[in-house]
Amino acid sequence: MSKLVAPDTVQTSFHVRFAETDAMGIVHHAAYLVWFEESRSAFMRAQGAGYVEFSAEGAALAVSEAYVRHLSPAYYDRLITVSCRVSEVKSRKINFEYTVFEAESGLLLATGYTRHICIDTAGAVTRIPEKWRKLWAESVAAAAGMRSG
Repeated sequence: MSKLVAPDTVQTSFHVRFAETDAMGIVHHAAYLVWFEESRSAFMRAQGAGYVEFSAEGAALAVSEAYVRHLSPAYYDRLITVSCRVSEVKSRKINFEYTVFEAESGLLLATGYTRHICIDTAGAVTRIPEKWRKLWAESVAAAAGMRSG
């Protein structure tokens, strides 16, 4: 389940799956990157179109950097929420930021970001299609306006 909670932020909630945990029922660190991807996809859908529409324009977003700061463990079957927003967009790159927390308690589990470079179908770096760059720049501006106001 995903919802737009601010002009610049989408939250996606789901239960931790058994396959994402170790023998102690604690989520494996690599699962967070999968959660980031799910949240990023939900963000794009909430903005009006998903990765399918983006790639139909001959573009793709390749991850160039990923970072996760783990603050508290997540456990099997807990309902978690991942917030996603765009923190920066340039002509060829975009940065997404994430916050992961337990939906019921509000306990902060992790924060992180991913940086992406836009590539064409041949894998060459290219400009982000104008429609998308404008849309994401508006999200960044909305976030800045909310923080300063």
